[in-house]
Amino acid sequence: MAQEDLDKRFMKESALAGDIASLIEPVIEDLGYQLVRVLVSNRDGTTVQIMADKKTGDFGIKDCEILGNELSPFLDSRDPMPGEYHLEISSPGVDRPLVRPQDFINWQGFEAKLEVKQLIDGRKRFKGRLRGYENDEVLLEFKADKADEPVTIGLNKSLIASAKLLLNDDLLNNAQKRQTINDKQINEPTIK
Repeated sequence: MAQEDLDKRFMKESALAGDIASLIEPVIEDLGYQLVRVLVSNRDGTTVQIMADKKTGDFGIKDCEILGNELSPFLDSRDPMPGEYHLEISSPGVDRPLVRPQDFINWQGFEAKLEVKQLIDGRKRFKGRLRGYENDEVLLEFKADKADEPVTIGLNKSLIASAKLLLNDDLLNNAQKRQTINDKQINEPTIK
């Protein structure tokens, strides 16, 4: 599978959030970021939350400022929302949503929670360890109801309604290590 296919979001918003996502995704990509999710809620009146990241995963406050400064006037000029709204730019956080095939590859070995669009063997929710992505399927190792040992199943990406990493000690330790590495890279002098 080509890298560009691995980087395409297959989790898509619907209704107004989908319209906004279609409008802003090219702008976000032109700035060197990736759209994770758009959420429209009634919080504080109406809020449009735009969740974004960088391929390197080190999305921070400065990145929120950059996107906010670009997207606010862009959205104002396109006026996709009826009435007033608050614009919120955020990172995906530690227990991030998984929206691209590459996410399932990058986070293999970590626990995730997936919900599917239709019943599979009598269930819609799966919790287990990510084992990657192959042939348009998310690979998930989980303990089936009556099985003694975990099994790995492939869930076609078209069946997945939502997917997200589970917040646990392994994930928190990984986030701390990544932050330490990013801090070292920022603080090291550049040799020319």
